[in-house]
Amino acid sequence: ARALLSLGMEEGRYQEYGKELRAFADFYESHQELNQAISNPAFTLEDRKEILKAVLARTATSQTIRNFLNLLLDKNRIISLGEISAFYEQLTDEVSNIVRAEVVVSRPLAVEAEGRLGKALEQMTAKKVRMSVRQDRSIIGGIIVKIGDLVVDGSVKAQVQGIKESLKRGE
Repeated sequence: ARALLSLGMEEGRYQEYGKELRAFADFYESHQELNQAISNPAFTLEDRKEILKAVLARTATSQTIRNFLNLLLDKNRIISLGEISAFYEQLTDEVSNIVRAEVVVSRPLAVEAEGRLGKALEQMTAKKVRMSVRQDRSIIGGIIVKIGDLVVDGSVKAQVQGIKESLKRGE
């Protein structure tokens, strides 16, 4: 992933390569027959390369990504394509000064509130923020934000838990 990013940055196409890699990784993971045919060592490497070549011939994948996928096949690493693609996305985020935030809410956020939250997180981190918002009714109310190792838990559930702990300690 690092080598591909380096090459992509030299060519000014690292984001395009990331999209192509993610698209093929998703395709590979969603088609079990292809997954088995390409990653199964019971087939010869030449046969597996021919299968990969035939699949890639029907796509608009760049030559660089084709070469990268063939290299993964040669090194018997094609089975890790999903993880490699995810790591590549992390690397491109770092290069592009982007952080990913996971936001957990008890009920759906209004579009306006989501926008304000995104702007606040960008000010807090001094980076562009990509948010993924998911709903979890068990937090009762409030919000939980996870950015990397930082977790800000403003949920009602956490506050109730804190009060419960205080009462146990006799405070």
